[in-house]
Amino acid sequence: MNKFKEQELISQCLLQIEEILCWGKSLDWHNDVFYELSEAIQERTNVLLSTTTLKRVWGKVSYNNSPSISTLNTLSQFAGYNNWRDFKNHHENFYIREEKKKNTTNLTTILGIASAIALIFISLFSVINANKSEYSITDISKIKFSSKPVTVGMPNSVVFNIDMASIESDSIYIQQYWDPTKTIKINSDQKQATGIYYFPGYFRAKLVVDGNVIKEHDLFIKSDGWSGSIDYNPVPKYLKTQLLINNGLSLPNLIIDEIKSNKLPLTSTYHLVDDLGSISGDNFTLETTIKNVYNDKWAVCQTAKIYLLGSKGAFIIPFTISGCISNINVMLNDVYLNGKEHDLSSLGVDLSTFKDIKISVENKKLKVFVNQEEMFSASYNETMGKLVGIRFKFLGAGEVKQIKVLNASGKTVIKDDFTSL
Repeated sequence: MNKFKEQELISQCLLQIEEILCWGKSLDWHNDVFYELSEAIQERTNVLLSTTTLKRVWGKVSYNNSPSISTLNTLSQFAGYNNWRDFKNHHENFYIREEKKKNTTNLTTILGIASAIALIFISLFSVINANKSEYSITDISKIKFSSKPVTVGMPNSVVFNIDMASIESDSIYIQQYWDPTKTIKINSDQKQATGIYYFPGYFRAKLVVDGNVIKEHDLFIKSDGWSGSIDYNPVPKYLKTQLLINNGLSLPNLIIDEIKSNKLPLTSTYHLVDDLGSISGDNFTLETTIKNVYNDKWAVCQTAKIYLLGSKGAFIIPFTISGCISNINVMLNDVYLNGKEHDLSSLGVDLSTFKDIKISVENKKLKVFVNQEEMFSASYNETMGKLVGIRFKFLGAGEVKQIKVLNASGKTVIKDDFTSL
C-alpha cells in the first residue's frame, strides 16, 4: 500500500476515535484534551502514549514522519481492533473499491460539477440561513442540563436532568468523564438519565450533540470524610472508615493478605474529596508522612502517588524506587512529564520506611521535598482552582501517618493525625 493510502487509513482510525470520544471536533482540542486522551488510552490499552505523540498524530505539532507501528497498534486497540493490521484488514477493501469507482466515474464527476455549482448558487442563502437558525445561541440557551448525586459516599449514582428544547438529533450523549466508556446515549425527548461513579472526584459533565459540546457543568462527588478502596476493575472494593484509622491511615492485615494473594497487580487508595474551604490550588502546602508496606512480586517498585485535586485540574506526584523511575509520570494540571521522555530520578525514593513528604505550590510552581530536602520542582500554566481533594494511591498497600495543609498565608487549615474517627 502506498503512503497516501496509508495516511488515509490513519485518518480514518483517528476519526473513529473521535466518534468514540464524543469530545467535539479535534480542530478545537486543546492541551488538556490530549492529556485526557492519553489517560483514556492508557486506561483501556495499558499503553501510555504521551501528549506529544498524540499531538503529532493529530497534526497539532509539525512532524514529517509517520507514526510508529507501536503507536498505530495502540490507537487501533483503543478504536476496538486487535492491532493496526486488524484495522487495515477491515478498511483496505473500502479503498480498493473507491479506486475502481474513480476509474469509471471521472466523466460523471466532471459533468456533475457544473450542475453542482448552479445548485450551490441557487440554494446558498437558504443553506446559510438554515445553519444559522439550527444550534443558534438562542436555541442552546433554552437547553437545560443539570445533575445531582443521590447519596454521599461511594459508589454514587447521579441523576441528570435534560431538556433539549427544540433541538432534535439522533446523536446525543452525556459524557460523564474523560473516559469514553462513561457516556450515556439519550433521546432528544428524554428528560432524565442516570450514571454511576465508583470513585469520588470533581468531574466535568458534558452534553454532546452531533459531536459538539453544547452544555457542561461541574459535578462534585464527595467521599464523606476519609474513605478507602481496593481498586479492583471495574468495581472497587470499599473499606469502612473505622477500619482505616488507627494512629494513621492503614489497611487491616486481612485486607493486606488479600492484596498479596492476588496474582495481578492491585492498588489501594485513601480518598478525601470534600468542600475543604477556600484553599487556592495554586498557593498551598501539603505535609504528610507515608510508606509502602508491600514490595514483593508485582509491587517491587513500591510505587506511591499523591493526587491533589482541584476544581479546575489536578496534580499527580509519584514516588518509586530508583530502578523503576522510567515507569512513572508527573502531572501538573496542564503539564505532563512522561518518565520515558524526562529524567524523573529525583522522585526515586525508598518507601519501605516512613518518609516525610512536603509538596508546596506557589504562584503555579510546585516543589517536592523528601525528609526536608528539595527533590523536584516544575511549573504549570492553567489554574487549579480551589483545592477539593487529596488521594494517596499505593501499588499494593501503604500507610499515611499524618497530614497537614497550609494555605497561602501559612495558616494550617487541615490537620489530622488519625488518632480517632
